[in-house]
Amino acid sequence: MTPQRFEHLLSIVSSLLSKKSTQFRSPISAAERLTLTLRYLATGDSQQSQSFNFRIGRSTVSGIIRETCDAIWTQLCHRYLPTPKTPQEWKRISEEFSTLWNFPHCIGAGDGKHVVIDCPKNSGSNFFNYKGTFSIVLLAFGDANYCFTAVDVGQYGKSNDSGAFANSAISKALESNSFNVPAPEHVEGFADKLPYVTVVDEGLPLKSYQMRPYPGKNLTENHAIFNYRLSRARRIIENIFGILAARWRIFRRPIRANVATVEKIVLACVCLHNYLRLTENACYSPNGFTDSEDNNGAIKAGDWRKIVANDEGAFRSFQGQRGRHSWQANAVREAFVQYFLTPEGKVSWQWDYVRSCGPQRTV
Repeated sequence: MTPQRFEHLLSIVSSLLSKKSTQFRSPISAAERLTLTLRYLATGDSQQSQSFNFRIGRSTVSGIIRETCDAIWTQLCHRYLPTPKTPQEWKRISEEFSTLWNFPHCIGAGDGKHVVIDCPKNSGSNFFNYKGTFSIVLLAFGDANYCFTAVDVGQYGKSNDSGAFANSAISKALESNSFNVPAPEHVEGFADKLPYVTVVDEGLPLKSYQMRPYPGKNLTENHAIFNYRLSRARRIIENIFGILAARWRIFRRPIRANVATVEKIVLACVCLHNYLRLTENACYSPNGFTDSEDNNGAIKAGDWRKIVANDEGAFRSFQGQRGRHSWQANAVREAFVQYFLTPEGKVSWQWDYVRSCGPQRTV
């Protein structure tokens, strides 16, 4: 970020970081506390390294990072990470997905990640995941402009992926519609009403409000087209996580801190991501940093992929889901399949792209 942006961020969080002076010593300033924390998050260096660089005690560094991350979340979440709560706000996100990625009635792209951490003390197997590492779960949804719209952080890594989603606050809000998602509506050129849905990959379940791709390789051409169209919209959340790992290198390796601090670190980075995307995007993620497409639908890899290439990092994908889904959810998916074949719902290159990937079965 630029010096001016740093000063602006400092003005927002300084009220929670400033300490009173005493007759014995002067406190560490709010600016130094923020500088230390941003350096820790952006470089991924250890807290011991920050202690040497700033000539501050190791335990003091730990406390500063914890308090500053908490202050960043407290001060930024309502301004830069407000989860939509009205039908009008959801429709605005849907219009952006339709305009930019040709997926109607999409209110967000979602994914779940295991944030790898060092083994917490006396935790037993609570944080031990299927990959053989220790982690907490980060479930996130984003809009068409690469900003987070809702996050759920902190579930045990041992949770299976279906259980982690079902137990999340996001899933419960979508199930009960406490988010006030609009009711199904007609789309131009299509007889049936289509509900407003999120798009996810195989790691999350198929729901009537959540679309995931058809499984397997031996798909019909129509189903392959649906998978392609869903993948274009879902790529948003993949890029969001990619930008997060590329810019905040604390995620480039397992995070070494207690679980409460790791949660604060993740939440702070999520808020900082949205803050910089909305206020200083030309510096934070310039043109070419995210994935793009050519006129034939071929993907051009974003620069963030070069930065995180061959890097295990602290993010691990959810395991693919198996099991049954409701007939209502499958009926919604089939409705989207049919819409993508209509003159109003198709994109001109979808058949060429799908056929270029290999022979498909006919319907």
